[in-house]
Amino acid sequence: MKYKEIVSVTGEAGLFQLISSKSDGAIVRSLDGKNTKFIPSRNHNFTPLESIEVFTSGENVMLADVFKAMKENESVHPVPGTNADNKVVKGYFQQIFPSLDEERVYQSDMKKMLKWYPQLKNADLLKFEEEQVEEEKTEEPEETVHKEAVEEPKKKAKNKEQPVKAKETKTSTKKEDTKKKASAAKDKTSDTKEKASSKKTKK
Repeated sequence: MKYKEIVSVTGEAGLFQLISSKSDGAIVRSLDGKNTKFIPSRNHNFTPLESIEVFTSGENVMLADVFKAMKENESVHPVPGTNADNKVVKGYFQQIFPSLDEERVYQSDMKKMLKWYPQLKNADLLKFEEEQVEEEKTEEPEETVHKEAVEEPKKKAKNKEQPVKAKETKTSTKKEDTKKKASAAKDKTSDTKEKASSKKTKK
């Protein structure tokens, strides 16, 4: 199970691992692995956590960046519970992520992050650096295969060019033969004319 597989589902408590998508819904599994079920898309929306952005005073950041800050500061600033007072929640995020835009990130959003964080932690899904390294390793063989795929058509194209050159040689040879035949015909005609003129002279 990886962070990029985790989704939030409207109308359902907690987070889920996306097992497979269908035209009319999706099959999901609870993070503890005890419950797998089909949820219809007609009544529910599915949101991958990796696609969620968070407003800041500058450019938006991914939700994973906030979770990283929560993890890094947990020893100094413990994560409040979802029932914590709004002032406590606001003060917590001011400490661990000062650039968070408090006007556009509502209290309900902050409490969602407080609710999701322990679920992800308990499922060991906060290893963002390790997942990134794995993805980079997976991408390397694909690049090699792509290069080989590009090189093969080039070789085939070169092989196709060779017969064309042979045809050009044959064409030029035919032209030379035609010229030789034409010149030979001219020589014969001139010989015939000379013989005819010589006969007339003898008479």
